[in-house]
Amino acid sequence: MDKIPKERFFEVDAFRGIAILLMVIYHFFFDLDFLGIREFDTHSGLLLVIGRSAAIMFIFLVGVSLTLSYSRAKALSIDNQDKIIHDLKRGAGIFGWGLVITVVTATFLEQGTIYFGILHLIGASIILAYPFLRYRKLNLVIGLAFLLAGIFMDNAYAGFPWLLWLGIKPYSFYTLDYFPLIPWFGLVLLGIFTGNSLYPDHKRSFRMCDCEGNVAVRLLGYLGKRSLLIYLVHQPVIVGTLLLLMYI
Repeated sequence: MDKIPKERFFEVDAFRGIAILLMVIYHFFFDLDFLGIREFDTHSGLLLVIGRSAAIMFIFLVGVSLTLSYSRAKALSIDNQDKIIHDLKRGAGIFGWGLVITVVTATFLEQGTIYFGILHLIGASIILAYPFLRYRKLNLVIGLAFLLAGIFMDNAYAGFPWLLWLGIKPYSFYTLDYFPLIPWFGLVLLGIFTGNSLYPDHKRSFRMCDCEGNVAVRLLGYLGKRSLLIYLVHQPVIVGTLLLLMYI
């Protein structure tokens, strides 16, 4: 299979870099509170805004990035089946990392196991989004419908855990990270709508500042390009450092 060229739009990487930076900041304060080093309320106020903003940006940019990959492959006449296989592998790989986090949290935490966190969502969304990539306005309608359904399903509970991925929780459910398809897949679809609107045929439809060489933008872009790696390692690094400092 021909590899899809790595041509990128620097602003997308920069926004993803902002998201990963916000997530690291949020998790730093979350870990301080979780380890009992210092008390912080991560479920309200500024810290909640920081954490949710990071997640929203990540998930939204998944949709935008999928349209860029799709339009690039289309422009280069890459075989449709090859593109599907590429997305299946990518989605399965990210979902697999989510399963690793499930195993790790189930092993080392007394409670709060992550069964369907943000990596599970992103991996599943990459696979499920493919039929939507060719459309624009349809994604706006369905995306908003998912978000609206999430309001009604916020208090949806059942006596079994098998629909966790959809948004139906078992009673007394507690987890440290939970992003079910309803409503969060809707945000991916809104990202697809935005990507197809702003980058039709893999070209910007708007004017952009000539700031790609700016030091801050380059740094954010660097972080954005390595967001998955940073996401996977930042928690062990933060927790390990804090535990070491506590021991010392």
